[in-house]
Amino acid sequence: MFDRLKEELDSIMERDPAARSRAEVYLLYSGFKAVRSYRKANWFYKHNMKFIARWISQRARRKTGIEIHPGATIGKGLFIDHGMGVVIGETTEIGDYCTIYQNVTLGGTGKDQGKRHPTIGNHVLIGSGAKVLGPFRVGDNARIAAGAVVLSEVPENATAVGVPAKVVRINGIKYQELDQIHFTDPVSQKITALEEKCSELEKKIESLYLMNN
Repeated sequence: MFDRLKEELDSIMERDPAARSRAEVYLLYSGFKAVRSYRKANWFYKHNMKFIARWISQRARRKTGIEIHPGATIGKGLFIDHGMGVVIGETTEIGDYCTIYQNVTLGGTGKDQGKRHPTIGNHVLIGSGAKVLGPFRVGDNARIAAGAVVLSEVPENATAVGVPAKVVRINGIKYQELDQIHFTDPVSQKITALEEKCSELEKKIESLYLMNN
C-alpha cells in the first residue's frame, strides 16, 4: 500500500513543476485528495453500500470542488491539476497516469443508456475546460486541447482541438510535455483559407470590371 502511495505521489511530482515535496502533494493537493476519497467511495460502491459511497464522494466534492462518481473506474497515477470544477461520470473509465486540468467534464450526452461516459486510455492529457461527452474511447497518449468539446472517438497518439473537436495530428509520438497552448486550430485554418479565396475573387472581379470599362 505504501509503495503504491509513493508511486502515485512521485508520478504527480514528475508532471507538476510546482510540486516541491511528497508531503506537499499529500497534504495540500486537492486533486490528490479527491482521488483518494474516490478510492474509498469506490470500495463501498463495489460492495453495494452505495449511500455511503455517495456520501464520501459528495463530501469530497464540497472540500475539493472535484466531483468523481464512486462508480467510475480509475487506474493508477491520475493527476488532477488544480481541479476545481472537474466532473467525472459514473461509467467513465480512466487508464493509468492521465492528467486532467480544471473544469474538465467526462460526461454523457443524455441520450445513452448503460455505458454513458467516455473511456480514457493511458497517459492521456485533457486540457482546461475540455468536455468529453459520450460512450466512446480516447486512445492512449492522446491530447485534448483546452476548451475542446469531444463528441466522438479520438485515436491513439492524436491531438484533438476545437468545438466540436477535430483530430489535427496523429504521429505516434508519446507526449510528455504538459503544453495546452501550441495546437493548430482547424476552424482558424478554414477561416484563413476562406479569406484568401475571397481576396482572389475580389481581384478577379476588379480585373473584369477594369477590362469592361
